[in-house]
Amino acid sequence: MKTTYNLRGFKPSDLERVIFINKLCLPENYTRFFFMNIYSRFPETFIVVEKDNIIGYMMSRIEKNLFSFSKLGTEKNGHVISIAVLPDHRNKGVGKALIKETLRALTRYQAEKCYLEVRVSNIPAINLYKSLGFKRNKILKGYYLDGENAYLMEKRISSQETEIVDS
Repeated sequence: MKTTYNLRGFKPSDLERVIFINKLCLPENYTRFFFMNIYSRFPETFIVVEKDNIIGYMMSRIEKNLFSFSKLGTEKNGHVISIAVLPDHRNKGVGKALIKETLRALTRYQAEKCYLEVRVSNIPAINLYKSLGFKRNKILKGYYLDGENAYLMEKRISSQETEIVDS
């Protein structure tokens, strides 16, 4: 029997559950204000996934690349801030579905690229991102509070909502 998951936009009433998942799954935690600020500014890029209850989320924002030589230095980039899926629901395509939906949402904000940081020790996440066309750009030394390095990974996304292209 196939498990059915539902992807939808975050709602303020989801906040406590998202914070619970964030604290359970990730060492990097955010304040209520931070979550709600991202939601208020970029609601389409804050996505939750449900199976009876919320079992994961992905939160992103749009940033302008002021040093870009394209479009007078205002290329828009999507930045994945946080993605988390409860352990019992990993390796079932949930993270992949969240990322694909987020990439589609980012194009609605005219984002041209998406980037994220990932712990160099998080091999499952790195492999997932690679499978979706993300490429390692560079190493960010001591990026995390515990001193671990991060890979900066990025992907060029198309202007068409459903098409996703490699960089």
